[in-house]
Amino acid sequence: MVSEVYVENILKRDKKIFKKDYNDSQNRNLVKNKTPSSGGVPLVADFTEYSPLHNGHYHCMKTAKEHVPDGLFVAVVPGIFERSGRGLPYILPREVRAEIAVDVGADIVVEGPPMGIMGSGQYSLCLCKMFQALNTDYIPRGYNPSPEFSDILKRISMGHAVVPKPYKIVDKTLHETVFKGKLAEDNYVICSFSKSLNKIGFDFKDKFIFVPRIEGVSGTRIREAIVSNELDSIKDMVPSETLRILKREIENNHAPLHNIRNTEEILKNVNTLSYGELSKLNFFTPELTKNIIFNREEEPFTSLDEVLNIIPYGFSTHYKHRVLSILETKVNNDIISNYIETYPFNIRVLNYKNEHVLEDFKNKIINDNRRIKLWQ
Repeated sequence: MVSEVYVENILKRDKKIFKKDYNDSQNRNLVKNKTPSSGGVPLVADFTEYSPLHNGHYHCMKTAKEHVPDGLFVAVVPGIFERSGRGLPYILPREVRAEIAVDVGADIVVEGPPMGIMGSGQYSLCLCKMFQALNTDYIPRGYNPSPEFSDILKRISMGHAVVPKPYKIVDKTLHETVFKGKLAEDNYVICSFSKSLNKIGFDFKDKFIFVPRIEGVSGTRIREAIVSNELDSIKDMVPSETLRILKREIENNHAPLHNIRNTEEILKNVNTLSYGELSKLNFFTPELTKNIIFNREEEPFTSLDEVLNIIPYGFSTHYKHRVLSILETKVNNDIISNYIETYPFNIRVLNYKNEHVLEDFKNKIINDNRRIKLWQ
């Protein structure tokens, strides 16, 4: 069984990494490379959390590699603090998720942004800046097929900025509303990427490889089976490499990390930080800050459930758990803004296939005085 101390140590490690990355990025200037190399092997950059890597992820990887057989497949795997875009702890730390990715066929795995302490627009922008820094030629994305989404995919393939707005999707290039309603989460992410790529001036025409989601794979069911240690029930939904490494990590009491937080740190911060300190935390609203102060004056918070119950619902359904992740890490909104401005200052390689592909990778990417670091 994973101890909370193990999780605390991961967070302490990552706070040091984040602080050093941030300080380095603020103390040095990036010199923009105006003429990035268009040569070298084609680079396929796929963002995915791999929590854990399942057959859907493998299908997307395999399809992309078949589409670009001579390409370098780079998986962008978040990230510092080990919290997902939903604000929840990952099943496995990123260096282990990277190990699985290389075992099933990725050439290089680089560290993605700290998604769990960011809003969706913030981490989407970071991911797209990573695509740009990697000099990406192709971006594979899984999607949920639907009649209304087919037109959106065509527009994005043409390089149009098709952006999500409240309860509608707008083609910003042609100033047209193309869909009214709510998209499936995977499809929303694609639109969010097109918005962010357009914002940073990255030409994504014909760069996306759209891969229909396969049936018979449920990330929720997989995570539930891992938490209950019923791995045999999901052997048809994950590659054998995932199962093998999951079993190893569980035996070593290093998994699953899902739902395990640094409770002591969260309760300390929610009970002791002043109004001014709370209000400076990333995406903390005045309403949330006042709720915390008002409720703790009656009686200090003693459990995470008590904290969750007083957090108002935000635009995202994942807002509450992102708030817990912010309370866990205590990162201010100005720090996040500055971090995004220079992201990715460092490109951290978590794992790689061999020295030859690592050299190809180094020759391909846009450097801009960024450091390429190997995970240690």
